Amino acid sequence: MKILAVECSATPASVAILDNDKLLAQAFTNVKLTHSQTLMPMIENLLNSSKIQLSDIDGFAISNGPGSFTGIRIGISAVKGLAAAKKVPCVGVSTLLAMAYNYSDTDCIVCAVMDARCNQFYNAIFDIENNKITRLCDDRALMCDELLDEVKKISQNSDKRVIIVGDGADAFYKAACDNIINVKKAHPSREFQNAVGVGYASLNNFENGETLSPNEILPFYLRLPQAERELKMKKENEKI
Repeated sequence: MKILAVECSATPASVAILDNDKLLAQAFTNVKLTHSQTLMPMIENLLNSSKIQLSDIDGFAISNGPGSFTGIRIGISAVKGLAAAKKVPCVGVSTLLAMAYNYSDTDCIVCAVMDARCNQFYNAIFDIENNKITRLCDDRALMCDELLDEVKKISQNSDKRVIIVGDGADAFYKAACDNIINVKKAHPSREFQNAVGVGYASLNNFENGETLSPNEILPFYLRLPQAERELKMKKENEKI
């Protein structure tokens, strides 16, 4: 089964093609270009360079959040458009879960973090043992201090390294973790969310038939977009 995976939940954008659990091709960029301009050319170029036709793709996987509201919408819209014509099955994958696959070959604890701004991080924590990834908590949005306290407790109670992964890794590590024993920032080659992880995270869903139609793919936001939050606050203030 050939799967085309897409990831553009933050500044980086990436595309990957898997044949079951074999990685066939991938493309990655992290140069702060607009995803609406770069994503479709990346997909087209990857298909061309790997000599794979769009009609050869049996399923699409997309990171559907948390992350940038604009980036997630662009990625989902792209996958919907590509999959709709032939009603190809799709899988939406947690961006944070996909990050854990960056270290799926390492026994460790992955603390996946994305910069949610306002001193907050989107986060989830995963235990990895013998290539098996076990989720330790739901995706959530935490203040920096809250997450720091949790990471300290985990580092004290586990012999495993805690590895900080994601586009928020640099900010969180510098702010809080550089003096905690047994906590490390991911190597630059494994730091960012990547479509390869999205593809691997989707495999069980495809194998078990847990898929969606293109129209059923929806974004997963941990909080409302800023414009909606401001409108909600305005309405609440008007009631006072």
